[in-house]
Amino acid sequence: MKLLKVLISGSIAFGLSACSTTGPIIYPNTHFLSMGKAAAEKDIEACRKLAESAGAREGDGKLGNVATSTAMGAGVGAASGAVGGAIYGAAGQGSVVGAASGAVAGLLRGVLLSSKSSQPNQAYINFVSRCLEEKGYEVTGWQ
Repeated sequence: MKLLKVLISGSIAFGLSACSTTGPIIYPNTHFLSMGKAAAEKDIEACRKLAESAGAREGDGKLGNVATSTAMGAGVGAASGAVGGAIYGAAGQGSVVGAASGAVAGLLRGVLLSSKSSQPNQAYINFVSRCLEEKGYEVTGWQ
């Protein structure tokens, strides 16, 4: 049981460290150069807040997906470990081992699948990009 707690705590910490925010890449046109980087950062933040207030959400739940995958893996592992343990006469021990291995498998699955989609959702990107373009910036992409 202690091993399971350590695995779950580690997966949460790992999941939080894996999440990073992306942002627009601004082309240094005359407007950007006249405003400066600090003003551009303030405008980007204002456009982000405007997008959020309009209902466009930046995140697509990557951390939630990792946590869900880990929990599902632990549940499936515990159930199959209990069945295997019951066959061999140690259902409790089998479920603990199964839960731990299932949690690890679920964590890896969640992390690998969430790393494929590191961009914010498209509605959010479109909203922030348009907001910045209306302010005079040229958005060349997101990174």
